[in-house]
Amino acid sequence: MSEPAVVPDMITVMSQQPPSRGQRRKLRTRTALIEAAQEIFAERGDLEVSIQHITEAADVGFGSFYNHFSSKAELLDAALAEALESHAAWLESVLAHVDDPAEVFATSMRLTGRLVRTRPQTARVLMSGRGALLSASYGHAPHARRDIEAAVAAGRFVTEDIEVALACTAGCLIATMHLCDTAPEASVEAIADQTVLNVLRMFGMQDDEARRIVALPLPVDEPPSTTL
Repeated sequence: MSEPAVVPDMITVMSQQPPSRGQRRKLRTRTALIEAAQEIFAERGDLEVSIQHITEAADVGFGSFYNHFSSKAELLDAALAEALESHAAWLESVLAHVDDPAEVFATSMRLTGRLVRTRPQTARVLMSGRGALLSASYGHAPHARRDIEAAVAAGRFVTEDIEVALACTAGCLIATMHLCDTAPEASVEAIADQTVLNVLRMFGMQDDEARRIVALPLPVDEPPSTTL
């Protein structure tokens, strides 16, 4: 997936001057288009619909689309980036007080796996994100890579290749969310925690310690109300 041409507005460093009325209107229109794209992508897994369909879903004029995006592909990149960045920023905030990188990594995985229940539309965007959860230079991927590297440096994880470890992490997360999404009668919490337990074992952690970490109380289980 190509990187978005524009950094999502929600994570852009705003100037000290308050935005003008025209800037606020432009931001609202762009946000509406991104929200519509996220909803369509979560439902369909693609944006193989007309631009008119997207603008109608966003309740904005057709001519407004090209004031913000050059193509549907660029809009999709921005929609995925914003979903990923929003989730990553939330994880950073709730885990800022945790010093153990292995615990940060495990808790991030546990909370992400629970998105199928807590934020199902976000989960569907991540599941259909064309590998963004693994390879994007923004969002969850660089945070997970950082946590794995820190856990290896601290002697908490053992892995010979960080990129393979990241691939295993992303693959397990996506597969777990798919499993929970297709088996609504299953316990999302139990499946997510079992996945994390197995990943910790895969990274060389002793069973007793892995079970201790997975049994820790979660700092929070409900992401704040956002676009998704």
